[in-house]
Amino acid sequence: MNLRDRNIERLKSTQFDVLIIGGGINGAVSAAALAARGANVALIDRADFASGSSSASSNLAWGGIKYLESYEFGLVNKLCKSRNQLMESYPANVREIRFLTTISKGFRYPVFLVYLSTLLYWVLGRFATRAPRYFTRASLKRRQARIDTRDAMGGFEYSDSYLPDNDARFVFSFVRSAMDRGAVAANYVSSLGSRLDGVHWTTDVIDEETGDAFRIRSSVVINACGAHADAQNALAGQSTAHRHLFSKGIHLVVDRIVDAAEILAFFASDGRLFFVITMGSKTCIGTTDTQVESPETVVTDEDRTFVLDNANACLNLVRPLTQNDIIAERCGVRPLAVQGRGGVADWVKLSRKHAIDVDREKAHISIFGGKLTDCINVGEEICEVVQDLGIELPSPKTIWFGEPGGAEKAAFMTLAKEVDLDSHTPEGAREPLSVKLWRRYGERARLLLGDIQESAKAAQEVIPGSGYLRCEVSYAAHREMVTRLDDFLRRRTELSLVTPSSLLLHRDSLTEIGRLLFGAEGDQRVADYLDRIETKDRYLEPPQLTGT
Repeated sequence: MNLRDRNIERLKSTQFDVLIIGGGINGAVSAAALAARGANVALIDRADFASGSSSASSNLAWGGIKYLESYEFGLVNKLCKSRNQLMESYPANVREIRFLTTISKGFRYPVFLVYLSTLLYWVLGRFATRAPRYFTRASLKRRQARIDTRDAMGGFEYSDSYLPDNDARFVFSFVRSAMDRGAVAANYVSSLGSRLDGVHWTTDVIDEETGDAFRIRSSVVINACGAHADAQNALAGQSTAHRHLFSKGIHLVVDRIVDAAEILAFFASDGRLFFVITMGSKTCIGTTDTQVESPETVVTDEDRTFVLDNANACLNLVRPLTQNDIIAERCGVRPLAVQGRGGVADWVKLSRKHAIDVDREKAHISIFGGKLTDCINVGEEICEVVQDLGIELPSPKTIWFGEPGGAEKAAFMTLAKEVDLDSHTPEGAREPLSVKLWRRYGERARLLLGDIQESAKAAQEVIPGSGYLRCEVSYAAHREMVTRLDDFLRRRTELSLVTPSSLLLHRDSLTEIGRLLFGAEGDQRVADYLDRIETKDRYLEPPQLTGT
């Protein structure tokens, strides 16, 4: 019986202190915090963990510099503090990065005034990053030749932070931490609604993999369904002060078009920040900001045109980017917490701050809004609310977040050196294997060392140039609740984001990955995956290369 099957059985037979519905960043940190402090926690998601908005971000953990424009200094101060805490607690996974920003003629503020706002941002950030720098148009051009400065007034450079690996994997690290502390988590378990039976909640659910219906009992229910929170509250008969508006954001991934370690930032034609982000050998560009009525949304040709037009306008390229250059797409909605009914959001001013609504009489909690940067605050606040609802947390001071300490890392690096791990680093890789595996797995990376010691084949890339090893596939199969093939390709890794479909959808590559993940069922899982994904013609042909 695999990990998920064991957890399903425990969901059926256990009375929980807290049931968390939704395994995005808000649900994941709530589970990690509560489990670490002694609560008996269950976590379910109707799809895979982090399969919604939490896997559609820019991979940035930033302090909200744009909110300075709407004078939300308190929010920026709080987000900067949270960003600093993430960088301090997760030094391998949340790193400082420079943003090189260009201000074009006609922008709503003079360039030097915007530069002064970055100094204020640095102050609010408690000087935890490198200081901002100002650039004239000429010095900006010298700094980065790929920027089209013909219409520029000048620019500046400031710091925030980013995730070297994908956002969904960072979210899953909290789910894994929760399970390590005794929480019971299962993906592909849908809530059909919750009802209060006396002093306990009964939630009817269905296992999406088997069709099996059962019930989960808990003293408290936390709705952490992200963009689907309003619909889940309707099923539970909950009326809340907050609700969500939805802003669609997309990113396009293309072959690397800029040789830059920093992120290039511009203000797009709609007035919001627009990023060109290096992702290894690829470049991620975006984002859009379009109000939509439903969290179920897709990338449209209009979205693609907007992103490509802005990239082509901001950069000096050998030739313009076209839709034929797209390797992969990210699409999601930002669930924006608002009070009251109706309204069209001003996306420049409306922030991503979270709100927690509590029905104390019924012991029901709803989380609205939020973003990755603020995740530790969400976990801490949820612990306080759950305690107020009468659930005892035996270890209320336990630190539930953060990477293993320096001693653990030093011990791993010593062992990695003893087994000559870095000699297996693929040619052209930007960092040694020891650094990469520690970042992704922490102390668990020792298990991968054991596999590599037993067989050098375990250190081979599962797809040449992908940056992911065969031993990582085997590890995920046993310890990361990979239920469907895209759980691994899109969320435990970023293979489907950085690998051209001509390579990723090659039958031999997928077959090997499928068999490593699912054994005898691998071929069928691959067939199921190919049936589910959208296989538009342009993604099945090798993309045209854009010069750098």
